[in-house]
Amino acid sequence: MSFVAQAADGTTIRYIDGKRYLWFASLTGPCIPMIGVALYFALGGNALATIFPLAYTFILVPLLDAIFGEDTHNPPEEVVPLMSKDNYYRYLLYVAIALLYIDFFVVAWFLGTQSLPWWAYLVMTLGTGFSSAGAILIGHELGHKSNKSDRLAAQIVNGLVGYGHFCIEHNRGHHVHVATPEDCVSARMGESIYRFVLREIPGAFSRGWKLEKERLEKMGKSTWSLENDVLQSWGLTLIVGVALLAIFGWVLLPFLIIHHVYAWYGLTQANYVEHYGLLRQKLPNGRYELTEPRHSWNTNHIYSNLISFHLQRHSDHHANSLRPYQALRDFKDLPRLPSGYPGSFGLAAIPWLWFKVMDPKLMEWAGGDITKVNVDPKRKTKLYARYGAAVA
Repeated sequence: MSFVAQAADGTTIRYIDGKRYLWFASLTGPCIPMIGVALYFALGGNALATIFPLAYTFILVPLLDAIFGEDTHNPPEEVVPLMSKDNYYRYLLYVAIALLYIDFFVVAWFLGTQSLPWWAYLVMTLGTGFSSAGAILIGHELGHKSNKSDRLAAQIVNGLVGYGHFCIEHNRGHHVHVATPEDCVSARMGESIYRFVLREIPGAFSRGWKLEKERLEKMGKSTWSLENDVLQSWGLTLIVGVALLAIFGWVLLPFLIIHHVYAWYGLTQANYVEHYGLLRQKLPNGRYELTEPRHSWNTNHIYSNLISFHLQRHSDHHANSLRPYQALRDFKDLPRLPSGYPGSFGLAAIPWLWFKVMDPKLMEWAGGDITKVNVDPKRKTKLYARYGAAVA
């Protein structure tokens, strides 16, 4: 299928989206744990098959990123309105929601009916939890839409992992305060991911609830009304969890808890690498400068972008939050991650190595001026001394 539009000079532009059918790759993520289950039975009940989901994410995906490299191509601006209206791209998101729920129930059945060693139960739960973090990714894309069906779908998919507060927190909290010290989900220079998660997850829950409470109060509604979007999504989480416990028993309680928490941590990893140390400068009027593409770390690695609906072109998303995933752009002179997200998550898991790789990149972005960096207050004295600035 080609998109046809007219350029400003009157010439006709015909554009074929080379990634159109490659976006099916984004439907593979929800299927990875099910493949692990299939391998278990195909190998005669070999518990080692449960390692597959984690191995795929943190070993195979970074390798495929290294093999396939990067893609900096942008669609012509003239055809972007046509691409945005093409429901094919939107329907893929809905298929992904169905697959995420199917995968979740298949793994729940698997863990609820098979006698597995504790380590196999754990690694399968973690692998499924990371795969289910894709629910928040889908909720992220649909939650920015204005139509009710997409926003309802975002609530439903976020309910899979108990993160019903995400949309309002992300849209009205994170997008407002991104790349500032006030943002609980923007990581600071010198802050390890393990310290960041202790600030990010509670902060997101608290801010999301506060924003929803304020929204309802402006409408003259009670916080505890049925119109509370957060409670609606959390209610779905509760119903699904109780139903699974009723069917399979308490053996699934560890799965439900670990699965949800690790899915949250999947988002934490993304938040950590997306804005690490980047800072919007304060203007004379006390406000922060407008968010630009340079305030988010970007990566054009082909494979991990294809399996994440272009989430990794995060720079354009924050500067243009209503732009759909299929039309997100690359720009020159952006801060760039050394790998796609899974590879960067692995790097972040080793704080000293993350700092060694990323801090020089961050200082290059800031022009060598650490006062233009979002620095962890607990590391400020040490980092300012290292990079030659006096602590104010």
